[in-house]
Amino acid sequence: MSSIKERADLIKKAAADMGKDTYKNNTSKAGIRRADFKKESPKVVSLEEAIRNCGMKDGMTISFHHHFRGGDKVVNMVVDKLAEMGFKNLSLAASSLQDVHEPLIEHIKNGVITSISTSGMRGKLADAISRGLMEKPVVFRSHGGRGSAIANGDLHIDVAFIGASSSDPLGNALGFSRSENAKSICGSLGYAIPDAQKADKVVVLTDDLVDYPNTPSAISEHQVDYVVVCDSVGDSSKISSGAIRDTKNPRDILLAKEAAKVVINSGYFNDGFSIQTGSGGASLAVVKYIRENMIQQGIKASFALGGITAHMVKLHEEGLIDRLIDVQSFDRAAAESLKKNPNHREVSAIGYASADDPSSATHFLDIVILSALEVDVNFNVNVLVGSDGIIRGAIGGHPDTAADSGISIVVCPLLRGRIPCVVDEVTTLITPGSTVDVVVTEYGIAVNPDRPEIAERLKAAGLNVVDIHALRDRANSVIGKPDPLPFGDKVVGIVMNRDGSVMDVIKNIKA
Repeated sequence: MSSIKERADLIKKAAADMGKDTYKNNTSKAGIRRADFKKESPKVVSLEEAIRNCGMKDGMTISFHHHFRGGDKVVNMVVDKLAEMGFKNLSLAASSLQDVHEPLIEHIKNGVITSISTSGMRGKLADAISRGLMEKPVVFRSHGGRGSAIANGDLHIDVAFIGASSSDPLGNALGFSRSENAKSICGSLGYAIPDAQKADKVVVLTDDLVDYPNTPSAISEHQVDYVVVCDSVGDSSKISSGAIRDTKNPRDILLAKEAAKVVINSGYFNDGFSIQTGSGGASLAVVKYIRENMIQQGIKASFALGGITAHMVKLHEEGLIDRLIDVQSFDRAAAESLKKNPNHREVSAIGYASADDPSSATHFLDIVILSALEVDVNFNVNVLVGSDGIIRGAIGGHPDTAADSGISIVVCPLLRGRIPCVVDEVTTLITPGSTVDVVVTEYGIAVNPDRPEIAERLKAAGLNVVDIHALRDRANSVIGKPDPLPFGDKVVGIVMNRDGSVMDVIKNIKA
């Protein structure tokens, strides 16, 4: 055993060789210790302090998520503050934008926001952009495409602003609260996870600051630079607003029942199958109508994916779906389930649907049921631009799930009012027809000619399988062929394919 002096000399030599200081024992407790972070942290600052501390400059890119959907309060709060502080020429990278984001119109006019990338937009903001509000076209990406773009650097985020239902002072954040005092619950934070992982700076905004540790967390303290406590980050009652609704429309119910018959007779409805339903009343309702057959046939699903609903939660709690993989909770019941059910887990947008990630969940998806604004005779689908040429929807995970699933089923009425939904050519190409297998309408079911085996199974089950051209002709016979839309020459939107190539462009609609 060496002497104390010899040991000290060896320690000094090792420190010198490494260019380090030697340890000095300090028994003082005057400094801040880890235990003091249970309720206090230098990360907790005001919104203005967070913006300044992040080194915000004109021309930077800021990002947001849309898990609160129509109840979101974070985008307007942050952009209002940035405008007040005098910032200009900012790029806004939101996973999606809603009716509630109408105040962005003035920020665009005033030069605070000069470019936008998103999955979709609605309301007066979408209307204004469709008519040429912005000089730069909006870049539209699918959810998987956005995740890939963030991961590979095509979409670089300088500062991510993440609204969280709860956070501790170090930034461990969730879309629900483990306390009983939660003000705003949104459930999964899947679309915010890539932003937290890749942004240069991350600011969590919350209306429920809880004691450390708020774990296991969706967003880790190691990714978070600042925490801002505010009055409210969102209105939970509006999570299911817009396209996310439990339909009572008789036509939607009829479509859902027909789509359920397609699922049951598709050849993919086997024990251990996996499923996703997109937004839109009919596609969401399909789950209710396959439940009885699952029970009768003793069939259970291995997992349900994507936007999770109360219907999915019910089947999970009944033991009919083993696991829920949740990138976005579509209603409060799903958000509450994420908190209490151990096999209901959130997934990042990359883990959900990135084409670049071979382990993303969509690659293991058997069945997806999707909605559409338009389908053309080549099975191409439009979910973004309305028949009037106005942007009124979102790409979402539509092309991601259609491309990767075993069978993709698109559900839409033949007509909406006096507007045909089966057309010669879609207004805007969002999901290529090569990835769409079945189109379900109330007047018949069209099967992609590339999937003859599916057509044979459905015919054998007695379903009304028709040629998609016959559906187009029937729509035209009722209302006539619509006149061409009065598009202008200005490109107001660019639609990206999930592989990063340009899929289509959207031109301005004339007043």
